[in-house]
Order: sequence, then structure tokens, then C-alpha cells
Amino acid sequence: MAITTNTHLNFRGDARAALEFYHSVFGGHLTAVAYSDFGMPKELPDADKVVFGQVTADNGFTILAYDIPSHAVASAPLTATTRENGLTLTGERFFVAVGGDTADEISALWDKLSDGAEVVEKFGPSPFSPGFGMLTDRFGVTWILQVNAG
Repeated sequence: MAITTNTHLNFRGDARAALEFYHSVFGGHLTAVAYSDFGMPKELPDADKVVFGQVTADNGFTILAYDIPSHAVASAPLTATTRENGLTLTGERFFVAVGGDTADEISALWDKLSDGAEVVEKFGPSPFSPGFGMLTDRFGVTWILQVNAG
């Protein structure tokens, strides 16, 4: 069983540039998926922004990032987290992202970590992972738990 913990940075429109910079520094593989790739109409202002981004280097460095949709930034306090039109919107500056190899190992962690937590997105299959969920624990820390796609 291998569990990884990574920083997940949340940007306001410049996630792609940040990921490209981190890729130039650390090397490895860059993934940047736009909201339009998940079905957002291309004519909407945030369609080209990053909904899932990651740099994974051969030396073990991994960082994740996405762009908070602009209307969420304008309308929500910095710490608000909501679900809207199938998207998780948050003003949090970062998450702790935990990844593992199987749904069983991650769901066991989810069960423990969710005790006293506010569930933002229930753990289950997603378009980019066999298991994904988001919660804010009883201490106010927002966590992403996911099965590493691979």
C-alpha cells in the first residue's frame, strides 16, 4: 500500500502558467485539463482554465493545481466551498491531496477522516479517477482523497 500526500494549489486564472513554470523547474510530466474538456461550453469565460493540473517529476516531486472559476471568486468569501453545476467551487488557497493505489485503501482513509467533517464532494468515481472525494475536516483543513489514475 502506497499513500502519497501532495499540495494542491488553487489559482485565480494562472494555474496553467504556474504549472508550466513548476514543470520547467522540476521536470517530469505536466498534465493540464481545461474545464471545456469536462463539458463546459467553450464560449464561457473560464472554459480554457485548468480544472485539473499536475506536475509529476521522476524525483518524486508532485504538485496539483486548478483555477477557481472566476464567478466563484467574485461571489464567495475566501473560505466558502459549494457545489454548482457539477463543479466544486472553493475560495481556499490550497488543499491537502492524498492519493493511493486502490479505492479500498482510500475509502478507509475517507471513512476515518470524514468523522466530524463537512463533506464537500462525496467519495466515489469521477471523470479522472476511480475514486475521488473532498471534505473539510473538523479543524478546517480541506482534503482531496483520490485513487491515483494510472
